[in-house]
Amino acid sequence: MSFGFSKKQASRPLAIFTIMLAAFLAGCSDNQISYNGKDLSGLMPELEFNLINSDGDQVTAEDYSGKVRMMFFGFTSCPDICPTAMQTLSRAKSGLPPELQDDVLMLFVSVDPERDTPERLDKYVSFFGENIVGLTGTEPQLRELAKRYRTTFGYGEPNEKGNYDVSHSSAVYIFDRQGQARLLIRPDQGAEKISQDLIALAQGNS
Repeated sequence: MSFGFSKKQASRPLAIFTIMLAAFLAGCSDNQISYNGKDLSGLMPELEFNLINSDGDQVTAEDYSGKVRMMFFGFTSCPDICPTAMQTLSRAKSGLPPELQDDVLMLFVSVDPERDTPERLDKYVSFFGENIVGLTGTEPQLRELAKRYRTTFGYGEPNEKGNYDVSHSSAVYIFDRQGQARLLIRPDQGAEKISQDLIALAQGNS
């Protein structure tokens, strides 16, 4: 007795199952990784700058290519936000597996070029650990860089001793090995969560 059920028809459920399985596996792939920070993929331009490092050398983003880079705007006279953020980022980096320690670099961009000389920057970043680069430049260069990543900074009125405050964002931008903007994180997320994101990017799970 025939029920009119051909081999061609019998293969259709298998084909549908195969397609659904492929879609499921794609959904579980590295492209769908869930980050702790805000995913910036495709929302901001790649890392690009022309500044002076803490050795007094003119450098560009290309000088630090091939590494996952965290970029943070601040200034060495900052009383609270900057040292707290730097300590958190340093702990996050220290929490990486030994084989990834040299693959992550922190870029501390001082927006206070009047006071933050290369020598002062060098002492400041060295206090927080290794693989931290201090950067600065002229105010127009720094304004252009801040605008590129949709942030800003400003200067307060000097007091009788000539000291002044600098307002700036506490956001940290993370770029992958190719220099693409990938994540926006906040230091108050904690070192452990930041480490998780750094590991994912350093291992190429993105």
